Amino acid sequence: MTDTILSVRNLCTEFTVESGTVRVLDGVSFDVPKGKTLGIVGESGCGKSVTAASIMRLLPQPHGKIVSGEILYDGKNLATLSKEDMYKVRGDKISMIFQEPMTALNPVHTVGRQICEVYELHRPDYDKDKRKQKAIRMLEKVGIPEPAKRFDEYPHQLSGGMRQRVMIAIALACEPDILIADEPTTALDVTIQAQILDLMKKLQDDNGMSIIFITHDLGVVAEMCDEVVVMYAGRAAEQADVFKLFENPSHPYTHGLLSSIPKLDSQPRTQLPTIPGSVPSLLNMPSGCRFQNRCDFATDQCQQTPEQTLIASDHKVFCWQWQTLNQKRAEA
Repeated sequence: MTDTILSVRNLCTEFTVESGTVRVLDGVSFDVPKGKTLGIVGESGCGKSVTAASIMRLLPQPHGKIVSGEILYDGKNLATLSKEDMYKVRGDKISMIFQEPMTALNPVHTVGRQICEVYELHRPDYDKDKRKQKAIRMLEKVGIPEPAKRFDEYPHQLSGGMRQRVMIAIALACEPDILIADEPTTALDVTIQAQILDLMKKLQDDNGMSIIFITHDLGVVAEMCDEVVVMYAGRAAEQADVFKLFENPSHPYTHGLLSSIPKLDSQPRTQLPTIPGSVPSLLNMPSGCRFQNRCDFATDQCQQTPEQTLIASDHKVFCWQWQTLNQKRAEA
């Protein structure tokens, strides 16, 4: 069995807004295998980025807070770690690539200065020359041409793909155990996207790190991930090995997501299947299963919160009607 490097257990995160308190994450649990990639997938607003921010303890203050649950790493619960201890973990042991590199990078500092800052914080024994040498080496490692020249350039002088490579260089400067990538290929064209994904896989092979890959693109999930967590409205709906998820989606939401992908053998110019309705408001979540108002298989039992069902040792689903769905698929 693959070792686990990070365990999230019953994580609940709340935000205080003008209308009151909303629970954005409600009992999320998953394990990140050592040296593997875990994908977190779901439509916008399902809680993917809040999950990443909770793990990194980067929730906006004072409005966001973890109210219960555990984030277990290296024998420590990151949810209750002091600010000083979490400061040592963040950027050194667990790093993150943010969604928009142009807003994540500081526009008034050179890219070299921003990479060197990581070494200043986490490698205080490095002198100035060694920090610069290491930073240039990282720029070279992530495939940026003329790294010594780029070291002295500012973010606005680089293309979108190169800025994302700089973000990866900053995140991997201290060779972390875990990299969290929050939609790292958003707004990049498909050619650059493929290059960034190939780069991440290569760096993972070189460093043996684990990756939490957050995306809404199921094609990227199929290419990058070993295991997948499907989230809906702040809860995990299904978790499985990536091959089992695509071969046997057992939650109606997962099935709906996969059915909406165009297929090579589809009838040309036919409308793609869609999931009716929309995600319920965080201020007015239904009791029980949160997908029931959009589900073709919902029954009175769905008024109760679904329990975890193990379909296989590496496949779990949170749905009362998963057997009905699988039976319908088998008959189709």
